[in-house]
Amino acid sequence: MKIALDVSQIVYETGVSTYTKELVRNLLKVDSENEYVFFGGALRQLGTLKEFLGGISGNFSSKIFPIPPTLADIFWNRLHILPIEKFVGVVDVFHSSDWTQPPSSSFKVTTIHDLAPIRFPKLTHPKIYAAHKARLAWVKKEVDRIIVPSNATKNEMLKIGFDEAKIRVIPEAPSDIFYQRGEEEVKKLRVKYGIFGKFIISVGVGPRKNTERLIKAFDLVREGDLKLVLIGRVQGKSIESRNIRILGHVGSEELPALYRGAEALVYPSLYEGFGLPILEAFASGIPVVTSNLSSMVEVAGDAAVLIDPYEVESIVEGIRKVLRGKIGLVRKGFRQVKKYSWEKTAKMTLDVYSEAKK
Repeated sequence: MKIALDVSQIVYETGVSTYTKELVRNLLKVDSENEYVFFGGALRQLGTLKEFLGGISGNFSSKIFPIPPTLADIFWNRLHILPIEKFVGVVDVFHSSDWTQPPSSSFKVTTIHDLAPIRFPKLTHPKIYAAHKARLAWVKKEVDRIIVPSNATKNEMLKIGFDEAKIRVIPEAPSDIFYQRGEEEVKKLRVKYGIFGKFIISVGVGPRKNTERLIKAFDLVREGDLKLVLIGRVQGKSIESRNIRILGHVGSEELPALYRGAEALVYPSLYEGFGLPILEAFASGIPVVTSNLSSMVEVAGDAAVLIDPYEVESIVEGIRKVLRGKIGLVRKGFRQVKKYSWEKTAKMTLDVYSEAKK
């Protein structure tokens, strides 16, 4: 078969970027029979796409075009014109990104990582909300198979009228860069960011990530000189203080050592389609406090301390509990993360592509 994938989203350095990169690398690793065409559209970051595709090997060709995201949204989500075959040629399978849904005469596959823009419209930029809403309408109408990362996301899809027969649950996984890093590597980052003493870490900042309640809970923990380190960009007023550090965006080359240096990951998100930081923390050898809802329960299994993210006191108790007894949780985390791998994700995705033959 000839399989085309939209890899445009690798440029954004988000969880979706990680998914796209790892899926591409591992499909090429496990599949020597099919031919791949990697399509990418970007304007300012064409170089990033070309650099990634130039660094991988396998049975593929690439089609990169100077198409800005706003134009792609208009063509494919709103007007729904210009079949993808105009850019990649005739293919058997087309796997679209989570941003645009081009028309195609091929067997159409897409991945829906979560329904956050639809579930939380007030927390989503109006343009992003409109794009996702328009795209979902075409997905429901035209796409043959929909990949989701969790049963929680699948159940949400069913509630808004998607056909269960089309949905395939394929979990994601932590990249192999996440493992127990050495003390020297951790020390260098502590010096770089000025983080001394014990700290807990949280990935993602904002209302959906529940940052306000997390900070209130942290203020109540009062555990010596413990610090809270937040990874992510803060909008509006700064919330940094003596014991709260905001590092902004941290690249993938530094995040593993930051995890390793932390006492725990505290991840009290109100909603996730999957919850990759939970597995990244497990692989890095630290315990996790996370929410008792949506996909986070699935991903964490019995290896994390589960809390009610809407109750500050529950978050407080979760942090205290994990600081009191880490060793057993770390062992459970290692066992849990072994259930997930990108190779397994790629093989399951290849099985979905093979459904085009049936």
